[in-house]
Amino acid sequence: MTWLGRGIIFGLLAFIVLGPLANLVLWAAAEQWYFPHKLPVVYGTKFWEQVFKPRGDALVSLVTSTWIALATVALSLALAVPAGYALARLKLPWRTGILLAFLLPQAFPSLAVYINIARIFYEFRLNGTMTGVILVHTVHGLVFAVWITAAAFAAVERDLELAARNLGASGLRTFLTVSLPLAAPGIMASAIFVFLESLDEFTGTFFVGVPDVITLPLLMFTASIAGNYQIAAITALVLLVPSVVFMLVIERFLKADVLSKVGA
Repeated sequence: MTWLGRGIIFGLLAFIVLGPLANLVLWAAAEQWYFPHKLPVVYGTKFWEQVFKPRGDALVSLVTSTWIALATVALSLALAVPAGYALARLKLPWRTGILLAFLLPQAFPSLAVYINIARIFYEFRLNGTMTGVILVHTVHGLVFAVWITAAAFAAVERDLELAARNLGASGLRTFLTVSLPLAAPGIMASAIFVFLESLDEFTGTFFVGVPDVITLPLLMFTASIAGNYQIAAITALVLLVPSVVFMLVIERFLKADVLSKVGA
């Protein structure tokens, strides 16, 4: 009975996790699928060829999404590395409040936030521009970047920094040769989180970037609304691949000592 119960529980978990993925795979492989058939009537690669044709919208959207994600990572780390070091090493007043401030974009309904951001960006002519989309993505990316970067610097032993200073190294040299290399795995993990967050971001891109900036999530949304479920499923699988690969990489970078410092 114990093994039966465990089997049922694991079976339900597998269905919950793998069921939607299996449905995506079926739609991606289907050329014809209609009621009342439980499985596709015709299988084929016609829609894959349509998505990945040389001048297809999917490839252009994928390149756009990748460039935006890379720029978001660069901007987020440029702000998060000094902020994370300061939060980890300096005795800042209201340190907890500063950390919580980076969570505010996640604390309110995203629809209301992005509508107001779109109105403000319109006044500065940032709507429909890559710059506007990158700024919106950076607001979300800083949540991961600052918190994980601060934890990475907090996990670095102070004695190593003090030893470098005692040997005559300046504060900047100690940071560049001791603190930054030791915190690099955590910083790399935060960069991957920011990249994935930007790659999958939809709402902010929709309100700020449309109609001039079209990313892969926007293309997937447009295809699903139009009833092109095969196109939507294929683009969803394309977005899923980097998420799975990078999550496996993150598992190697985020160690227990770094995770224990998150929010500390």
